[in-house]
Amino acid sequence: MKRHERMNALLELLGDRGRVDVEEAATALEVSAATMRRDMDALAEQQLLTRTRGGAVLSSVAYDLPIRYKHGHRSVEKDAVAQAAAKMVERGDVVGLSGGTTTTAIARVLATRPDFAEAGPQPHLTIVTNSLNIANELAVRPQIKIVLTGGVAHSRSYELVGPFSELVLQQISIDIAFIGANGVDPTMGATVHDEAEARVNRLMAERARRAVVVADSSKIGERCFARVGDADVFDTFITDNGAKEAMRREFTDRGLRVVTARPSGDTEAGPAAGSTPGSTAGR
Repeated sequence: MKRHERMNALLELLGDRGRVDVEEAATALEVSAATMRRDMDALAEQQLLTRTRGGAVLSSVAYDLPIRYKHGHRSVEKDAVAQAAAKMVERGDVVGLSGGTTTTAIARVLATRPDFAEAGPQPHLTIVTNSLNIANELAVRPQIKIVLTGGVAHSRSYELVGPFSELVLQQISIDIAFIGANGVDPTMGATVHDEAEARVNRLMAERARRAVVVADSSKIGERCFARVGDADVFDTFITDNGAKEAMRREFTDRGLRVVTARPSGDTEAGPAAGSTPGSTAGR
């Protein structure tokens, strides 16, 4: 792992736990304690964390980590989820993407699909997003139409939120929406750290004919402050193959179809709600 990737991973570890000691972080990132101390010192100089005796805590200015510091963490799992999500999109679709690293990975896969890159008089795909970084990355793709919701920028997640975002979303129809989450729990459903983001994400899901929650398996069982929804707005949950069978079954029992993505690009879809237990279908 390169140094910038390691530092990104350290910041996300801090974002998940709030506090880590040197030995704990060194073990998690598979480096020496001396290397971890140097990384923590470097990030402390940038005011991205606060050093403590034997470790570090989140800086007082850090609420949710800026997306640019998250790209290197669990990238293999997020890419697998992105590949599985992109297979659900057809040419001509209107696709909703919330902010987040997993949805950013989906945007990159869609942007490089050959059938969406072909020259033509009209765009082959429409992306509706409240994510500034997704819009920025896709704006250079002439065959993808970008609709940015507007709103007030959240400085940490690069998401636009508030009444202006909601006003735009209320006026449009989406074929399929992919909504990221900071936590996905069988009882609470998808949750995020910020209530304004939760409101916009839920509205985007409700405006879609099909809404899919996307999250790598490290988010399973986590509960964050603000609820987006579960089977009341989502019909499918895409995660990676680190998700345990028992937990997948809990989501299925509550009405969500679970698609398990593997790094190889293969997927396994659990039974839809109401189907015979134990049945599976590839997608």
